[in-house]
Amino acid sequence: MLIDSHCHLVYEGLKERQAEVLANARALGVQGFLNISTRESEWGDVIAVAEREDDVWSTVGIHPHEADQHADLGRDILLKATKHDRVIGIGETGLDYYYDKSDRQVQQDLFRMHIGVARETGLPLVIHTRDADQDTGDILEDEMGKGAFPALIHCFTASPEFGRRVLEMGLSISLSGIVTFKNAKELQEFAKEIPGDRLLVETDSPFLAPVPHRGKTGEPAFVRNTAEFVADLRGESLEELGVNTTANFFELFSKARGGVPA
Repeated sequence: MLIDSHCHLVYEGLKERQAEVLANARALGVQGFLNISTRESEWGDVIAVAEREDDVWSTVGIHPHEADQHADLGRDILLKATKHDRVIGIGETGLDYYYDKSDRQVQQDLFRMHIGVARETGLPLVIHTRDADQDTGDILEDEMGKGAFPALIHCFTASPEFGRRVLEMGLSISLSGIVTFKNAKELQEFAKEIPGDRLLVETDSPFLAPVPHRGKTGEPAFVRNTAEFVADLRGESLEELGVNTTANFFELFSKARGGVPA
């Protein structure tokens, strides 16, 4: 059993053939999908997929690229959206200094707002961070000092030092198809370090298709390729990695199994 812990089923490339995409993945043993939102206008569509499909769950949140367009999004709006039965996480949120599509201070303010709602609800944050290791780590540490909250660094591509820093804070880490790329040697070495109870796998589809599908539109079925690669890296069987990453998903996203967030 595998779970794609991060996909965008309402994005172009997947939304036109959702039923086919989900069937492809299920045929390869993918038995759960976390459908991620990036802007308020898509929350309804993201949740609707989860309402239709028993093995699909959803998140609500604002991607850092969209921060400027949501600078006035109040915490109450986000908090209300988290109450839906099929919403099991908050995000994706975080900081992106690579593209700088939104003002950095606005990104930081919205990130902190998401953290506050995660702390209040117990729902885990899904964090995007790119070229922002220092500020992401500093904000997380500062906010942890105000009270703990569950969180996941999705599509991990940061430095090993940042990875160790967030693991020390108790966060989990998800690996995407990027780990299969030939130029990802540092990431591949770090993947061996991640504790078995803190590791998840994802596609971030329709982006970042893993080898041997690189260059194609990504889809959730490809999480199996990433899982096979990571299992081999870590000297584990695919079955072992699948069992562990699935257990980790349901431990972190406890609302998905009908649990009450911590």
